[in-house]
Amino acid sequence: MATARTPLAVLDLVPVSTGSTAGQALRNSLDLARRAEQLGYSRYWFAEHHLNPGVAGTSPAVLLALAAAVTSDIRLGSGALQLGHRTALSAVEEFGLLDAVHPGRFDLGLGRSGGPAERGTPAADGVAEAAATVGGRAPNGLLVPERYSNEHLLRSPRLALHRKLLQLPGAESQAYDEQVADILALLAGAYAPDAGFGTQVVPGEGAALQLWVLGSSAGISAQVAGANGLRFAANYHVSPGTVLEAVEGYRQAFKPSAGLDRPYVSVSADVVVADDEGSARELATGYGLWVRSIRSGEGAIAFPTPEEARRHIWSEEDRALVADRTATQFTGTAPQVAEQLRTLRDATGADELIVTTITHGHADRVRSFELLAAEWGLAAA
Repeated sequence: MATARTPLAVLDLVPVSTGSTAGQALRNSLDLARRAEQLGYSRYWFAEHHLNPGVAGTSPAVLLALAAAVTSDIRLGSGALQLGHRTALSAVEEFGLLDAVHPGRFDLGLGRSGGPAERGTPAADGVAEAAATVGGRAPNGLLVPERYSNEHLLRSPRLALHRKLLQLPGAESQAYDEQVADILALLAGAYAPDAGFGTQVVPGEGAALQLWVLGSSAGISAQVAGANGLRFAANYHVSPGTVLEAVEGYRQAFKPSAGLDRPYVSVSADVVVADDEGSARELATGYGLWVRSIRSGEGAIAFPTPEEARRHIWSEEDRALVADRTATQFTGTAPQVAEQLRTLRDATGADELIVTTITHGHADRVRSFELLAAEWGLAAA
C-alpha cells in the first residue's frame, strides 16, 4: 500500500450508460458521493454539461444540494460552473443558498465555457518554453501529447445551439476577468459601494465558499486565477497536452490574496482501477468511443458496454481525434494507477489530485474508487 498525503478528490459528470436512464445515473452519483466520503476522498465535484444524452450533470447547484443531503463532511463543489451563460449574481446567489443550509462545505469552481473569445494574455508569454517537454514527456516521464485543437468544435452547429438555448436572445456574456471580479466583490459585500442603494446579496454575501478557477491552458483562466490569488484546477483529463503550461502560467501570474498566500493547484486525471490490469482495460474499452462522440461535436453518447464499443468501426481520423485522451487515461491495478498519479503530481507540483472515472457498470465504478482509496492510503471513515 502506498502512503501519500496528497488529497484525492472526485469529479463526477453523472454519466448515463446504455440501457440506463438519467434518473438512475443521478442515483448512482449520490451513492458514489456517499461512498467517496466514507473512503476518505477530500472533495466531490460535479461538472456541468448540456445537450449531451450520455451526461446528466446539467446543474451543479441542484446536484450539490442533493449530494449535501446524503453526505455529512466531504467538501462539495462545481467543476466547473460555466459562467458563459450566467451572471455573477446568479452564481453567488445559487451557491449562497447552498452555503446558508450547509455552511462551509462548498467549493465554487468557475469555468468560462460559452463566454466571449479569449482576450490576449501577455503575462502568459514564455510559459510554453518554461514547461517544455522532451519527446512528448515531462522530465519525470509524464506523457504530455501534442495539444489538441478544438477549433472544429467552436464552429459546430451543436455549440451554436448551446448558445441559443442557454442565453436569452441578444444577451452577451461578460468578459471572464470582469465576471470573476464581480463574484469576488458580491461575496465580499463590496460591489458598487457608492451606488446609493443596498448591494447586500442574500443569501450570498459572506458565504464561506472556497473559490477555484478551472482551466486547460496558460490563458485567461490561469491568469485570472493567479491575479486574484485563487486556487486553480488544471484539466489533464481534458487537455493533457497543455497541463504543464497551464500550471506554470497560473504560478507566474499568482499574487497573494487574503485567502491564499501561495499558489495552490489541483490536477485532474481520468482513471479506471480494477483487481487486475486486463479487467481495468476491459472496463475502459468504451472510453475512446465516448470521447469521440464529444470531440466530433455530436454530443456525449450514453457510455457503451465493451461489446458495444468493439463493434464501432474506427477511421484513422477518429483515432487521431481521441489519441491524446486514450493515451493519458490511467488504467490498471491500484498500484499501477497510483504510480501514474504520483508521476502526474510530481510533474505538475500539484497540491491535490482530482480523479474521474467512467465505466458502464456502477458497481465497477465504485470498486475503482475503493481500490484506489485503499492503495493511496486515504483515511476511511
